Amino acid sequence: MAADNARLASMPNTTSSRTTDAFLHRLSVLTSGPQRDALLRGLRGIEKESLRVTHEGRLALTPHPRALGSALTHPSLTTDYSEALLELITPAEHDVALTLEKLDTLHRFVYAELGDEILWNNSMPGLLPDTDEGIPIANYGTSNIGKLKYVYRIGLALRYGRTMQCIAGIHYNYSLNEEVWRLLHADQQSTASAVDFQSERYLALIRNFRRTNWLLMYLFGASPALDRRFLRERKHTLETFDADTLYRPYATSLRMSDLGYSNTTAQAALHADYDTLPGYLNALAKAVSQPYPAYEAIGTQRDGEWVQINTNVLQIENEFYSTIRPKRVTHPGERPLHALAARGVQYVEVRCMDIDPFEPVGISLETSRFLDAYLLVCALDESAPLPPPAYCEANQNFARVTTEGRKPGLELTRDGNAIAMSEWADELFVKIDAAAAALDALHGGDAHARSVAVQRAKLADASLTPSARVLQTMRDKRQSFLQFGLEQSEAHAAHFRARPLEASVAKEFADLAAQSLEEQAKLEREEVGSFDAFVAAYRAYTLNRFSV
Repeated sequence: MAADNARLASMPNTTSSRTTDAFLHRLSVLTSGPQRDALLRGLRGIEKESLRVTHEGRLALTPHPRALGSALTHPSLTTDYSEALLELITPAEHDVALTLEKLDTLHRFVYAELGDEILWNNSMPGLLPDTDEGIPIANYGTSNIGKLKYVYRIGLALRYGRTMQCIAGIHYNYSLNEEVWRLLHADQQSTASAVDFQSERYLALIRNFRRTNWLLMYLFGASPALDRRFLRERKHTLETFDADTLYRPYATSLRMSDLGYSNTTAQAALHADYDTLPGYLNALAKAVSQPYPAYEAIGTQRDGEWVQINTNVLQIENEFYSTIRPKRVTHPGERPLHALAARGVQYVEVRCMDIDPFEPVGISLETSRFLDAYLLVCALDESAPLPPPAYCEANQNFARVTTEGRKPGLELTRDGNAIAMSEWADELFVKIDAAAAALDALHGGDAHARSVAVQRAKLADASLTPSARVLQTMRDKRQSFLQFGLEQSEAHAAHFRARPLEASVAKEFADLAAQSLEEQAKLEREEVGSFDAFVAAYRAYTLNRFSV
């Protein structure tokens, strides 16, 4: 690590390097004292979305397999937007290697129950139904909370269309142990409460992430192409790869470009305040309670049926699209905003990672180790406020890398000044190297340093990036995007089906599935009150329990 410190100290006095001393100091505080193992006790969880498809790559129109349990109540297997969009959720573990083992086990259980279907291991979907309305919305049963989840998704369809909701990704949940924050709180002699200090530091992490998350798009973006039919005749600026495939030659992640969630109309003007937790909560609370004319024109009901929870900018806070979210585990019936307001930020959810089509579970241990080093830099580095101009600059840099990140000589904007993406990335990698060395010193071995070295090589050679590898594979094999996605998904299906679970583990999963079905049935049996009254109470809870 001494060599990394020397490199940091020798960096020119740029905006980035001025934060170096604070970053190194915090890293030293956490790695040199008697509590140095606190950095080993953070938690990592992964959520992976995958469409169920046929062996032709068509979206499965079958119900969520009953053998997988209830999508409403199962802790690890649920659905996202569509009935066909599975979401696999791992427990949070101290070592991400164990997290990935759990994700592998979930896949093996799912494949034992999928019958003739497979999981589509790409972020952009394969063959969708001919019409947007043909995409089945996830069903959660007849309880009021189940109906609410369904109505919310009907509202999403009206606002953004169903097709866009079939884009899939990886969510990476990251936390540092509370002892880390206590050590830094004491070192900085902060006058804030322990809870407030922890929230402040997580928001600092988020601001640093927002400024530099374009780096993740370059390194890990894996969706440079899509099936032509996905656009449903919408206008676009993509180029033709073959008769069935559109692409951008230098794109890294069309999923995260303006073809995806980042260009939603009502949300386009929504500026989330990441400078303070009250500011963030107030911005979202306002969006959840502020009417939006186009949604008011639709109304909440059609022909006596609910079609959206409300007519506001956001139906619920989770509708807000962002590449990263501050999170707190909620109590039963508690809203995310209220949990954050009451108990502060507990972890962050990174939401911009594409599914890696070359990895059976969609993300590798190598990638995860890099994320841990990168996120540690975001957590410990100095973090200036993110006012509207900086917020917009960060969004523009991110968008530029999603659509042309591999373009030679690409320039981004930092603090209003042009800077070569490669130069900025080199500066970031010096700090990431230092974080990786610190993590390796604690863990033993050099796994983090090796992971960072693999990513650094992509800066010198763009052909090593997953987005370039996707396009090169398609060219070499003369495949359309659909053919490429299907071949990768079939190979991964064979990988999991060749490794069935031990009988005892399979029984544990079967028992958990049965238990979740009984929990849903119990909710439905014991339901009291009408759905109209339930929605009214839900909306009142939003407005009355949180001070805007």
